[in-house]
Amino acid sequence: MRVIVLTNPAAGAKADSIRELREPLEHAGVDVADVRTMHGEELTEAAKQAASEPGIDAVVAAGGDGTISAVAAGLVGTNVPLGVLPTGTLNHFARDLSIPPALSAAAKTIAAGTIAQVDVAQVNGRTFINNSSIGLYPRLVEKRDSQRQRLGRGKWMAMLLSCISVFRRFPSIRVRIGVGDQTLLRTTPFVFVGNNVYEMTLTTLGTRKSLSSDQLCVYLTQRTGRFALFRLALRAILGRLEQARDFDALCVQEVWIESPRKFLRVALDGEVVRLTPPLHYTIVGNALRVIVGSTEGRP
Repeated sequence: MRVIVLTNPAAGAKADSIRELREPLEHAGVDVADVRTMHGEELTEAAKQAASEPGIDAVVAAGGDGTISAVAAGLVGTNVPLGVLPTGTLNHFARDLSIPPALSAAAKTIAAGTIAQVDVAQVNGRTFINNSSIGLYPRLVEKRDSQRQRLGRGKWMAMLLSCISVFRRFPSIRVRIGVGDQTLLRTTPFVFVGNNVYEMTLTTLGTRKSLSSDQLCVYLTQRTGRFALFRLALRAILGRLEQARDFDALCVQEVWIESPRKFLRVALDGEVVRLTPPLHYTIVGNALRVIVGSTEGRP
């Protein structure tokens, strides 16, 4: 198998040097045509270009979920599969496809070349592979990144201080959610839209059993107010979330979210962008080919 590796050296918890990425792949028997480093949305165009090059069997994304999502966006609708080297902090996409976290094992997964087709979701033409949200989380991410850039704080310390700042103000948003002929009005601290169904149970938080069920799942908290949200966060930490008790959930193929605001901060796989409402979310079934690890890991 001949591959091109794309990575963002500024992202991920591990050092993504060319040698550290190339060696485990070559040891697994993969022919690495090139390792290319770039930033942000450049990855999507780079993935499109790599997929069009002759003799390339797969494009490998090395990084966290933001990097993998950007590369995946460039491969949607093509016959070239996405390989994943998970070098981020949480690696949700790799986990849901049962791709091993160790680079050597992930490289062997790519060499084996077992391919599955998965869904992707889109909002206003932007692709995401895990989830999107508005409200509290995008604010937290913006404040966290600002603290890291201005003050040089570590990721987790910056997130903790950002949580304190955001929860002190407790922002909420007014939204109108349209599904077909039905409309739901809500003032809420957040709206979460998942690519396929996320499990929210006593024992499982934020995992997906399938990435090919061709549906979005929209979650809104049933709790309002600062203290109620604090209790929700505490239940999440203790692993005591229950979907019926803590969330409203809608599983659909298309949803519109309207807001009186001129723009909304929108988190897409951990990256924050500003979009003009209404937000139009859609699911695109079986749009992405992915190299997965085993029969059990197939969506």
